[in-house]
Amino acid sequence: MPNLIVKLYSVIFKYQQKHLLQSLIETPESTKPNPFGITSRPSESIAASNPSFSDGVATKDIHVDPFSSLSLRIFLPDTAVTSSLSSTYQITNYGGYSPAGGKSHRKLPVMLQFHGGGFVSGSNESVGNDAFCRRIAKLCDVIVVAVGYRLAPETKYPGAFEDGFKVLNWLAKQANLAVCGRVGAQSHMFDSFGASMVEPWLAAHGDTSRCVLLGVSSGANIADYVAREAVEAGKRLDPVKVVAQILMFPFFIGSTPTHSEIKLASSYFYDKTMCMLAWKLFLPKEEFNLDHPAANPLIAGRQPPLKCMPPTLTVVAEHDFMRDRAIAYSEELRKVNVDAPLLDYKDGVHEFATLDVLLQTPQARVCAEDVSIWVKKYISLRGHEFSY
Repeated sequence: MPNLIVKLYSVIFKYQQKHLLQSLIETPESTKPNPFGITSRPSESIAASNPSFSDGVATKDIHVDPFSSLSLRIFLPDTAVTSSLSSTYQITNYGGYSPAGGKSHRKLPVMLQFHGGGFVSGSNESVGNDAFCRRIAKLCDVIVVAVGYRLAPETKYPGAFEDGFKVLNWLAKQANLAVCGRVGAQSHMFDSFGASMVEPWLAAHGDTSRCVLLGVSSGANIADYVAREAVEAGKRLDPVKVVAQILMFPFFIGSTPTHSEIKLASSYFYDKTMCMLAWKLFLPKEEFNLDHPAANPLIAGRQPPLKCMPPTLTVVAEHDFMRDRAIAYSEELRKVNVDAPLLDYKDGVHEFATLDVLLQTPQARVCAEDVSIWVKKYISLRGHEFSY
């Protein structure tokens, strides 16, 4: 069983989250924010970005869509600038790292990360998500791009899902613009704000041919959607290639209850009542159905075929209400010969490896290390250093 501290945190978390969910349910539609959307709640504790390699990782925030609140936080590990190719690096007058032009830089895989929160809370800039992404960036030796997708109910389905795929397309655009920059065309390209479109950290250090998706809880649903869309898009996403995905405690559900959904209906952190409220807030009223494609990954006729999915690591916990459906999805992937291992943690609770109050536990650290061991076989490829 989880220890006393975990149980105490769970009680506090559930009280706060249920209060938030209920207040959102009771808020009349007419008083909700505008369609531009929001990516964080006022109650969320936010970690400031720091572009100067604090604790071995530099971070920056960028806004990539002038028509919505969609934003990104980029996590660049210092291994990108301390390799033999980049023995020195610039700290410009803005106080952060800036890649030197005309020099060789080490290329790292790019990982898109989608935070949890039941589609209605959480943030890519939260204290917990910032710490988790720093840990993953260092352990996996990757550039993590944490996606600040729009939250419900201000933005209903499919807003968050579309945000995820929009970022993948944005990565493809960045990779192609970086190539243009190397042939001298970069200075003639501008975005809708009038600024250069090339993101320098990604241009210098990002290898989008080794792209990994990582989703936590509701973020895992988004990651799985983005993976499916990437399969459908095929070469239209070149040079971006999704080589693997990691689904941590996916927020899956369905109309026919599984054993865990019955046994763990009142489980720790996220339980049945909270899940139902979250799905009601996320799905448009006319589309509410627990077998909606966003909710149930194994409904009949869902495309593309499972055999086309990328290698998929699934992380579940013993005391998680949603565990059985995630396990079933992993089993179905293995049946069609997709590399889809399952990491099942005894005494674990929903999001034990990503919640800020549990991040420093031994189990959370071990889980992150286990994830890094698996993902490295798909990103540790030859030819990872290029010129910028």
